[in-house]
Amino acid sequence: MEGADNIWNGTIYLRLMKKERGYMNRGLYLAYVCAGINAVIVGLSFLFTKTAINISNPIDTLAFRFTFAFITVLLLVMFKIVKVDLRLKSYYKLIPLTLFYPTFFFTFQAFGLESVPSSEAGILFATIPILTTILASFFLKEQTSAYQKLSILTSVFGVFYIFSMKGGTVSISNWVGISLLLISCISLSGYTVMARSLLKTFKPLDITFFMLGIGFFFFNTIAIYQHILNKSLQSMFIPLTNLNFVVSILFLGILASFVTSLLSNFILSKISASQMSVFSNMSTVVSIIAGGVILNEKIYLFHIVGSALIIIGVIGTNLLKDKHILKRTVT
Repeated sequence: MEGADNIWNGTIYLRLMKKERGYMNRGLYLAYVCAGINAVIVGLSFLFTKTAINISNPIDTLAFRFTFAFITVLLLVMFKIVKVDLRLKSYYKLIPLTLFYPTFFFTFQAFGLESVPSSEAGILFATIPILTTILASFFLKEQTSAYQKLSILTSVFGVFYIFSMKGGTVSISNWVGISLLLISCISLSGYTVMARSLLKTFKPLDITFFMLGIGFFFFNTIAIYQHILNKSLQSMFIPLTNLNFVVSILFLGILASFVTSLLSNFILSKISASQMSVFSNMSTVVSIIAGGVILNEKIYLFHIVGSALIIIGVIGTNLLKDKHILKRTVT
């Protein structure tokens, strides 16, 4: 009888392990799908950002962007569509996270882009997966296999290749703008690593709510302060009479801020920081396709070659894992 009980208990244990592994796999698949959706939204956001900045200035655009994003999540909470833990005493742990993103990331990006061409900025932002991998290995002790490191470099090289073929080169003489953009890159990498750790304690939606609230308060404070100094407060709202600006801000606020923040936080709860960060390069592929389809921009052979390298790098980073690394990732 004792032998039969052991066999029965062993069978139940195997079934439970198989069921648990199935849940893990579904979580990973969903994380990859969300990462793909996230890359598409970010890739399209470049088009809407260009439209908005042509009508308004970068700080006002960020203020309206986070206003729409925060109003969206507030409405969802008010109508009880989603639940958020509103106990403020638990949110102090998230303040350092919100300094990295959205505060530092968008602020240094906005001022850096004023003096650095977008082609140079694209090359600098391609380094984010490398920076994230280094920070994650140091602070989170996340391990990446040699194949994953090679895949990350392949993806980064794909972005470098596209922008260099477009005539992009990083000019050291423009060191102020480059420094600001590098701080922006480090800020996003810092957010990715820190969020990965905090998601063991906080729910993705709770972090998203707090991030958007800080973004709303910070960028509106700066925008209003600037307009008061310039005695142009009324002009701040003139862009809202432009339909193209409103459509752009709705996309940037609801999809490119609220949805992408929520997706990013969910993804980081399922996969490692380095795996998540390499998906950021996919936005380059999306922006190329969007430019060709929507703006009728020409797509050259170097676009295709670079995009192929990016895609190969993303796939390799997320598939070429050692078994012990995979176990650490899903736990």
